[in-house]
Amino acid sequence: MASPDPFASSVIPFEVPEQMRAFAEKGVSQARDSYAKFKDAAETHNGTIEAVFSTVSKGASEYSAKVMEMMKSSTTANLDFAQELIAVKSPSEAMELWTSHAKKQFEAFTAHTKELAELSQKIATETVEPIKANASKLFKPAA
Repeated sequence: MASPDPFASSVIPFEVPEQMRAFAEKGVSQARDSYAKFKDAAETHNGTIEAVFSTVSKGASEYSAKVMEMMKSSTTANLDFAQELIAVKSPSEAMELWTSHAKKQFEAFTAHTKELAELSQKIATETVEPIKANASKLFKPAA
C-alpha cells in the first residue's frame, strides 16, 4: 500500500537543538512580558485620557456658563443704560450718563477678562494633573 503523502520519503527527520529551543522559549517569554507591560501601560493611559477628557469637558461647561453669565450681565447693563438714556433732559446729562456707563462697562470687561483668564488657568492646571500623575508613575526611578 502506497503512502498517502508523496513527499514522506523526502522528509529528513529534524530535531531542534536544545540551545535553539531555549533561545526561542526565552524570546517567547520576553515577548509575553513586553506585551503585559504594554497592556498595563495602555490601560493606564486610557484611564489618563478619560480623566483628561472629563476634566476638559467639565472645564468647558464651567467656562461656557461663565461667559453666558457675563453676557447676561452686559446685556442687562446695556438695557438699563438705554432706559436711563431715554429719560435724560439735556445733552450734558446724556454725556455724563454715557461716560459713566462706558466706565462701568470697561471695568466690568476688565474684571470679566481677569475672571476668564483665571478660569482658563485653573482648567489648564486641572487638565494637566492626570497627565503629570501618570508621567510620574511611568518615569519614576527604579528603587
